Amino acid sequence: MSQQPEKFEGGSASISDEQKAKLKSLFPEIVTEGGKIDFDRLKLTLGESVDVGKERYGMNWPGKADCFKTIQRPSMATLVPAKDESVNFDTTENLIIEGDNLETLKLLQKSYLGKVKMIYIDPPYNIDGDFIYPDDYSESLDTYLRYTGQVDNDGRKFSTNTETDGRFHSKWMNMMYPRLFLARNLLRNDGVIFISIDDHEADNLIKMCREVFGEENFLANMVWQSRTSISNDQDVSLNHNHTLIFSKDILALKFRGEPLDHSEYSNPDNDPRGVWKPVPLDANKEGGNTKYPITNPNTGEQFSPPANRSWAINPEEYERLLKDKRISFGTTGKSAPKRKMFLKER
Repeated sequence: MSQQPEKFEGGSASISDEQKAKLKSLFPEIVTEGGKIDFDRLKLTLGESVDVGKERYGMNWPGKADCFKTIQRPSMATLVPAKDESVNFDTTENLIIEGDNLETLKLLQKSYLGKVKMIYIDPPYNIDGDFIYPDDYSESLDTYLRYTGQVDNDGRKFSTNTETDGRFHSKWMNMMYPRLFLARNLLRNDGVIFISIDDHEADNLIKMCREVFGEENFLANMVWQSRTSISNDQDVSLNHNHTLIFSKDILALKFRGEPLDHSEYSNPDNDPRGVWKPVPLDANKEGGNTKYPITNPNTGEQFSPPANRSWAINPEEYERLLKDKRISFGTTGKSAPKRKMFLKER
């Protein structure tokens, strides 16, 4: 039986691409966002003297200058009440505004400048293609409904932001910067802003916020566990998100949480770690590897999560907590499992 000849792709290899790949491997810092080689930076890396002009610390990206034009361009939009869609429109003090948030932020400047105590935003995380931007940055952003249609009323095209684009991060930052700037204007002196983000743009967002709000007004980057299931599509499972917190004026801010109710805590089993209280072990979700039976070691009875819910932890984490004596089965030892939350760890 004759062996089939090995098939090769037609066309010659790209010498240029191969050489760029070698340079990128040796000197990743010389590759710009668009995949081009910064030869001045290469010279600096190799120790050669290059006249780079006046150096200063700061953050810059393509399109940043136009962000200030976007901020300064007045909005021609008007807020129109939708009384038929509202509940108790004439008596409630609550207000929901539907529309593009850039235009809305501009419209709120006149009435709410320096009056807002707290802002929470959950912007696009810039995961490949998850937000839409205008192709022509001289045009202001249009409404959400026009976004989803990909074109506005005049036929201007809107595109999704993809990682193959050389301005992937820049376009996201050009979208975010004016909104952060206008949001800060709305905050009163003791106001605070919370921003949800994940690892894709956390570092860029922190740097932008430090510039807009001032480094001294950075309060915290609260990293919290956003899920317990394991991601199988990458080497390291990313199970966390960030909540960035910045203040308008750190000296004016008084930031404190709810006082703990110590009466909820006791130590019926004389745990050396101190007083604790039982908290539910189930979570408002279904599926994955967190729906499994738990056996009460004292009675042999098996417990499953309540209907339409699952356990908040996977089997491995449960076994770890059980071994560490952080699982309680009630005062009689015959109840469903709960986790011990120690007061000193709150």
